[in-house]
Amino acid sequence: MKNVLKVLKLIFESFRFAGSALKENILRTALSLAGVTIGIFLIITVFTMVDSLEKSIKGSFDFLGSNVINVEKWPWGLGESEYKWWDFMNRPQPVYDEYEYLKETVENAEGITIMAVRRQNYKRGNNSTDGKLLYGITHDYQDVYEMKIEKGRYFSEIEIDGGRQVAIIGAKLVEDLFPNVDPIGKDITMKNRKFKVIGLMKKEGESMMGMPSKDESCMIPYKGFLKMYYSGKRRGIGSTISLKGRADDIGLVELEAELTGLMRRKRALKPKDKDNFALNRTEALANAIGSMFDGIGFIGAIIGGFSILVGGFGIANIMFVSVKERTNIIGIQKSLGATNYFILFEFLFESVFLSIIGGLIGLLLVYLITFIPMGSLDVVLTTKNITIGLVVSVVIGLLAGIIPAALAARLDPVIAIRTT
Repeated sequence: MKNVLKVLKLIFESFRFAGSALKENILRTALSLAGVTIGIFLIITVFTMVDSLEKSIKGSFDFLGSNVINVEKWPWGLGESEYKWWDFMNRPQPVYDEYEYLKETVENAEGITIMAVRRQNYKRGNNSTDGKLLYGITHDYQDVYEMKIEKGRYFSEIEIDGGRQVAIIGAKLVEDLFPNVDPIGKDITMKNRKFKVIGLMKKEGESMMGMPSKDESCMIPYKGFLKMYYSGKRRGIGSTISLKGRADDIGLVELEAELTGLMRRKRALKPKDKDNFALNRTEALANAIGSMFDGIGFIGAIIGGFSILVGGFGIANIMFVSVKERTNIIGIQKSLGATNYFILFEFLFESVFLSIIGGLIGLLLVYLITFIPMGSLDVVLTTKNITIGLVVSVVIGLLAGIIPAALAARLDPVIAIRTT
């Protein structure tokens, strides 16, 4: 209990002396703390902008799903120094019978779907819109990818299996084709074929980097899509078979291994034959984006680090002056029984306190930036970045105050008392 009281007294005295230092020479203190404030502001601003931008860009790829492996003709080529596209030209496209085979045999997936995408023009009476995405999907699509229906309903299995001419459309298509009209039950025209609208997808809003959004999309049964585009040959439309992995399959290792074996068996590949399919993972894209932003954050931290260094020298300057001005008081404290450690920690607490003040001001400035509108970029100051700012402030305070505090602790009490 006695030790706790000593610590509390030490902290109180440190705060009091730090407050006195701030009041006695506000201009000097403000200029010295400016370095810490600017440094923390720069570092945390960079981290906050990078985190917000990374989150927004990754959110733009939500249409790719999470924890998903895609069986495709072309590999994405992420992280490869040379993309040998000529090696993939003659590969076959994934087709519907392969999807059915995988659906019956795969064991390590929670859901499986096959889909194809084309850009399409849409008409409804005198209204039309060009170049919007048209998806051909199976009934299992909702088990692999998130798809929220705001109004109407999802496809029935009968509609999917029969390739019925029904459609679910996004918010932008509703605005373009059905201004001030309820689209449910109405027809839209694609390639001279009429499709009845049975559902509306929930609005997603704009995404970073102009990535595809379901707002500008139309979903129809995959077999209906085949009737419009498929030539009946394996080289037909470019389809993708997507499988959602189990939550307990860390890294989708089991699913990837199983898929490789099943696809090689289905395509009758010999042991020495190379795979003639690609297994593309959404995590690879997220990791590539994360690596890029890690580099940007590191550069920003270096730039902010120079300002922090200057701020540390400013704090050290304040502490050296504080030791000199309070030499007589230090002598009196020591003569009354204050130990070297007590004096050391007293000045260290004061240094840390001053540094934290500068850091908090920097964090406040970053917080104010989050209120500035930046279009589709949602800037958020996270708890992680606040913690980083405070930890850096404490470390700078310790480093800046350790030498002045050590000098104060080593003062001879007799000589210190005589100092005027």
